[in-house]
Amino acid sequence: MLKKIYVVRHCEAQGQPSESQLTEEGLKQAKYLVDFFSNTKIDRIISSPFLRAIQSVEPLSEKTNIKIEIDERLSERTLSTTDLPDWYEKLKATFKDMDLKFEGGESSKEAMNRIVNVVKEVIKSGTGNTLIVSHGNIISLLLKNYNNDFDFECWKNLSNPDVFQINCINNEVNFERIWDEV
Repeated sequence: MLKKIYVVRHCEAQGQPSESQLTEEGLKQAKYLVDFFSNTKIDRIISSPFLRAIQSVEPLSEKTNIKIEIDERLSERTLSTTDLPDWYEKLKATFKDMDLKFEGGESSKEAMNRIVNVVKEVIKSGTGNTLIVSHGNIISLLLKNYNNDFDFECWKNLSNPDVFQINCINNEVNFERIWDEV
């Protein structure tokens, strides 16, 4: 049986903290996601607890009458709890060394395992098509799990929002980017 999982990166947000809201443009993008998925059967919506992720799928949830399930494991990865002026270079290094970890943060491998476990549970569930909304770094790690070529450059090229379709056929998993930027 073909099972589809739509992985959505949240729409444009005002910042990085968990309570950051969508920008005005981000709110428009969230409405556009309703149109984008209008011909797609969605059975379940699971979101990061971060406000920008929830706000990205609220219009779709309302339109489809599907309750948004919150899963802490979809939270964005914490690179470090200390200020890293060179965070960009540090993040790049974590794509090469999956065990590299900075103070108070989690390694790429740890973050990858969190989101991969969510996807594995969805695959095992009896649910048909599931939409997962999360964040760029952790989504990149999910995609890297299924294709090691998905690297730092691929992360840099993600848009807000962005949409990937993961197909699972007889335990074989592949993905493709399906977002058409507006």
